Amino acid sequence: MIKRITNGKKRMSTLRLALYQPDIPQNTGAMLRLGACLGVGLDIIEPCGFVWDDKKLRRVAMDYIDHLDYARHASWQAFLDQIGSRRIVLLTTKGATPYTAFTFRPDDVLMVGRESAGVPDAVHDRADGRVIIPMAAGLRSLNVALSAAMVLGEAFRQENMP
Repeated sequence: MIKRITNGKKRMSTLRLALYQPDIPQNTGAMLRLGACLGVGLDIIEPCGFVWDDKKLRRVAMDYIDHLDYARHASWQAFLDQIGSRRIVLLTTKGATPYTAFTFRPDDVLMVGRESAGVPDAVHDRADGRVIIPMAAGLRSLNVALSAAMVLGEAFRQENMP
């Protein structure tokens, strides 16, 4: 079952950011603020690795949550049913294409995985694109909220968005 919250204001972008079973509420809050500030809708695919408590989440997301279009999806399948034919672009350490070499589309759904485990193979296999952020040798990954901001910035740059 989907729960959609929207402030009724027009978003600046048709891009969406999807969080696959997020583990850390502070990262989720940071991405909620990111979506609100950039006008990007969010999809949260449950179950979360924390109790979704509106009071706690409001504290983490501050008052930005009132300026956000977000949807909570009870499962991966519920999310897929909702997005229809939109393309999923997975941010992954298992990707081969640098995010700066990928051609984004205005209606892409950019997806980040769980902080602790990424996404399962079935989700990885379903992604239409898999991008990586090149990093110094020997280092694993960046924070998911930082990664999402970097890749959203590149998608915006390609689309000439503010």
